Amino acid sequence: MSGAMPEPRPTGPEDTRRVDDVHTEGRWAQPVERLHATGARDKAFNLEGKRVAGPHQGFGRLWDRTFTIALGDAITPEALVADWKAHFGEFWPRGAVFHSTATIQAGDVTPLTTVGLSTGILVMYEDDTSFSYITPEGHMFGAMITFSAEEDDASGTVAEIRMLLRPYDPVVQLMFGFGARKEAEHWKQTLRNIAAKHGVTGVEPTERSVCLDRRFIWRNWTNVFRGVVIGNAVHALRRG
Repeated sequence: MSGAMPEPRPTGPEDTRRVDDVHTEGRWAQPVERLHATGARDKAFNLEGKRVAGPHQGFGRLWDRTFTIALGDAITPEALVADWKAHFGEFWPRGAVFHSTATIQAGDVTPLTTVGLSTGILVMYEDDTSFSYITPEGHMFGAMITFSAEEDDASGTVAEIRMLLRPYDPVVQLMFGFGARKEAEHWKQTLRNIAAKHGVTGVEPTERSVCLDRRFIWRNWTNVFRGVVIGNAVHALRRG
C-alpha cells in the first residue's frame, strides 16, 4: 500500500496536484511557531504553547509502524476517509479520548487523552484519501502519523495507519516495549471499529514494524524534563 508519509514543504494552505490527470487538492497547515488549541482548551494544559516535535526531535530508536485492514467492497477509499475525518475520535477504543467532534481539517490543534495522559496533535495535511498529524513537545513519541485508504486489486478498499516515531525521552524509551504494545492495541482496535461500522466483521488488522535507526539522539536526552509524564504530574499537583 502506498500510504507514504507526506513530505513537509513550504506551501500555502492549498497544494494543488494531479494524479492520473484527476485534479485533487491537498490542504496543508500554515507554519506556526507555537501551538494553540482550536477547541477543548481546558484539556490542552500539556499542549498549549508547545512546539511541534516530530521524529527528529525525539530521543529513542526510530520506528516505521504500519497497521492495515481490508474492507473489500464495503466502501470506497474516498468515502471511508471522509467518514474517518468526520468521526475520528469515535473510532478510538474505550479509555482514549480525542477532544473534538469536528471534522478533521488541516491546521487543527486538538488535545487528546490516552492511557491517562493528556497531550495533543497538529493536523498538518489532509486530502480526499488521507490525512496526517504531527505530535507536540512532550508527547510520548516524536511522531508523524498518516491515515489513508486506497483500492487494492485483491482486497478492495484498505485502510492504513502508518507512523514514523521515536520515543520522546529516555523514560519512554525504557518503557517502549509496553508503550508499543499499548499503541498497537489502540490502532488495531480503531481499525476494527472502522470495519465494524461499515459492516465488515471477522477481519483482523495486520501489523508491520521496522526499526529504521537503532541509535539514540543523545542531544535530546533533556526531553525528559518536558515529557508528558512530568507535565501531567505537575498539572495534577497544581490542581491538588
